[in-house]
Amino acid sequence: MPTSTWFRLNVAKRERVLEAAMREFGEHGYSTGSLNTIAREAGIAKGSLFQYFSDKLEFFAFVCDETSRRIREEMERRIARLDFDQPFDDWLFDVLCEWTEYMADHPLERAVTAATNFELDNTVRSVVRDTANQHYLQVIHPVLKLWQERGDIRPDADLDVLATVMLMTLPHLALAPYYDGLDPVLGLRGRTPAEQRPVIRQLISGFRPLFAPLT
Repeated sequence: MPTSTWFRLNVAKRERVLEAAMREFGEHGYSTGSLNTIAREAGIAKGSLFQYFSDKLEFFAFVCDETSRRIREEMERRIARLDFDQPFDDWLFDVLCEWTEYMADHPLERAVTAATNFELDNTVRSVVRDTANQHYLQVIHPVLKLWQERGDIRPDADLDVLATVMLMTLPHLALAPYYDGLDPVLGLRGRTPAEQRPVIRQLISGFRPLFAPLT
């Protein structure tokens, strides 16, 4: 948690610090990003960062948490507009299409997602990945349970396995179209969201034996 000094800042200054940190970490990573650059772009003294946060790890976790919260809240709004009367695999297709469209339209959030997944420092990666994963699971666990209760996911399906598959799939779909070397099999690199749709269908077809009710 940030210190009380952070919360006494006006909202505009807090947003400037966050935006500057998102840009710097999204371009250079957490552990190799420059706090001097963040402070300069936000218009504050570098030492002020440590009046707002106890150490760098807390600052990294905060930036990741705020970015993940933005992403989660927007995806929750988009998911709420989808048709819940359709079968689970069709609903999942719609969700993943919304996800890829969101990531295409939000390069800053996408860059922080990349920094979170690609971070090289083990300690830093552990902190930021754990932070981001909690936001993913706040959405994934409830919806999987809901669809299982409705009968679209069979009763003996392992929801932990399905959650794990989704935790791997979502960052892959978010990043593979924009970063080299992530998808040597399905060829997502460079595809627009519309061009990603057949790949999403292919993935869901591959996942289907994990959840489909037995006939």
